This record gives sequence, C-alpha cells and structure tokens, in this order.
Amino acid sequence: MVHCPECETELAAKEDVEFVDMDAKMAGLFRSSKRFYVVGCADCGAAIGSGVAGGGG
Repeated sequence: MVHCPECETELAAKEDVEFVDMDAKMAGLFRSSKRFYVVGCADCGAAIGSGVAGGGG
C-alpha cells in the first residue's frame, strides 16, 4: 500500500489524491507550451509528486 508521507493516509483510489494542472506558456522564436502538475494528498494537502508534461507549438 501507498501512504501519504505527512499524514499516513492510505492512498488507494484516485479520489485519495488531488491532481493540480498548471499551464505555463512560453513565447519566443519557437512557441511552446508546457504543462506542469502537482499531485497532493486529498486528506492533508501535502505535495507528494510533481512533473512536466508535453510541449509543442
């Protein structure tokens, strides 16, 4: 089982985590868009993961 490192809540279903999608656009010679995201515990709100997805323009 996976548990939140802060509050020890069991993370067993997709409802147990919050997925926050942040959109950041960059302009310049080449236009690109990257999507940043943070995954947090739905019980206490602690951030338990993050990443960057995609890009294109």
